[in-house]
Amino acid sequence: MARDYYGLLGVSKGASDSEIKRAYRKLARELHPDVNPDEAAQAQFREIGVAYEVLSDPEKRRIVDLGGDPMESAGAGGFGNGFGGAGFGGLGDVFEAFFGGGGGGRGPVGRVRPGSDSLLRMRLDLAECATGVTKHVTVDTAILCDLCHGKGTHGDSTPVTCDTCHGQGEVQSVQRSLLGQVMTSRPCPVCAGVGEVIPDPCHRCGGDGRVRARRDIAVKIPPGVGDGMRVRLAAQGEVGPGGGPAGDLHVEVHEAPHDVFIRDGDDLHFSVSVPMVDAALGTTVTVDAILDGDTDIVVAPGTQPGAVTTLRGHGMPNVRSGVRGNLHAHIEVVVPSRLDHQDTEILQKLKEHRVRDVAEVKSTQAAPAGGGLFSRLRETFTGR
Repeated sequence: MARDYYGLLGVSKGASDSEIKRAYRKLARELHPDVNPDEAAQAQFREIGVAYEVLSDPEKRRIVDLGGDPMESAGAGGFGNGFGGAGFGGLGDVFEAFFGGGGGGRGPVGRVRPGSDSLLRMRLDLAECATGVTKHVTVDTAILCDLCHGKGTHGDSTPVTCDTCHGQGEVQSVQRSLLGQVMTSRPCPVCAGVGEVIPDPCHRCGGDGRVRARRDIAVKIPPGVGDGMRVRLAAQGEVGPGGGPAGDLHVEVHEAPHDVFIRDGDDLHFSVSVPMVDAALGTTVTVDAILDGDTDIVVAPGTQPGAVTTLRGHGMPNVRSGVRGNLHAHIEVVVPSRLDHQDTEILQKLKEHRVRDVAEVKSTQAAPAGGGLFSRLRETFTGR
């Protein structure tokens, strides 16, 4: 025999959708387990839930109006089976809208919890980033209490169940609202949601299982690190509450600007100012490279302004592979602004000799305004 779904909600067969919804809401407020813990009420609450699920679905309601039972044809069997256990299936969102969540509590949180990570910023120069370095730093973090070893208790005392929440970690309260009486849960203010209290706490850590202390740590920075990179030191961060496992310490590298070199990934760039005559005849410039010491940069005869001489494998090591980048020398040809009488005569003779060299008008893009090559390089690679 088909169930009387209309009768369960107390509405007539011709009731509108809004009348069915109002009837369900009224009964749900009265029979919800958080408001009415009686077992009979809970059973009735499940029944009206199934009735609302059926009558709010047009196809299922059509089957009811034809004298059938859509829940039996779906294999539901009993009233509670159509909800799939916890959460009441598709009606969970309705219960949450009415009552602020399901009837089940979260339960107590563990007293022993993992610690948080710590962040330390370290400033390094370019040479330290290139070669790698070991730095000794002092950090102020929570460490394991050496008196109670994380237990939080004094001597042989032990935690006891909280009398306020009875070990549940939360307390419940009933409030009146437009929907009737609503039960809400919040963490227990006495035990902070743990479910236990320590009547005789450790005299050093006060029951937390950890104390703050300064300690020295050796931080090994690998070769090739760059600005913004982080080195992770496992289990060197904050010890967790109750002596829980420590988090990690992250060391963030801040690379100081260099007077000569500009870094672009694993490549190094620098500017070489070459007199006009040396650019024409060729010359050699020695630069103190970061990892290679004095390194010769060959300026070939006839080198033009803006030319780039590249030494492969003379840049920064890659932090993962160790393969070194390149060293780029940007040539800036310097034209003398003041000439004495002898200089003028020499250049005049050169001009007369090189009659094929004449001034030309060419259409070019406008050159960057202001600043030399070094300034333009820094703007290009660092944005400064």
